Amino acid sequence: MTFLQTALSWNFVLVTALCASITAQIIKVLLNLITFRRFIAERMWGAGGMPSSHSATVCAMVVATGRFCGVSSPEFAIAAVLSIIVMYDAMGVRYETGEQAKLLNRLFTEWMDQGAASFPFLRDKKLKEMVGHTPIEVLTGAILGVILGFVMPMPLV
Repeated sequence: MTFLQTALSWNFVLVTALCASITAQIIKVLLNLITFRRFIAERMWGAGGMPSSHSATVCAMVVATGRFCGVSSPEFAIAAVLSIIVMYDAMGVRYETGEQAKLLNRLFTEWMDQGAASFPFLRDKKLKEMVGHTPIEVLTGAILGVILGFVMPMPLV
């Protein structure tokens, strides 16, 4: 039995969700390699970017739960509600947090350029700007998660 089959028989829903998350993160690295022609290690674990690994993870979890427990099960309902909350948060609150960070970083840079040299400990401080997702990043992650949720082989019970 292969490692993946063994892991899926241990916990089909969890392993499917984790595979979707890892796949989305690998795609982020590859897209950054193509787009910026350089390896950005932070893309392996960082939030934000294309596709949304949060969306991929929760959508794979929903599909796997539906396949394993049935779509009328309480587990499926919990997974579906959780996925809606996660995707809404990624596009809403976390996206706006990133937009605010961009603005604050710009303001801070201008402030430092205008003679705030008396605060050397603040010179290299930057807020993380890539924390949320655009709707297309969330949709792409959701599609990836749904596809992986359906293609993962069900364990023989």
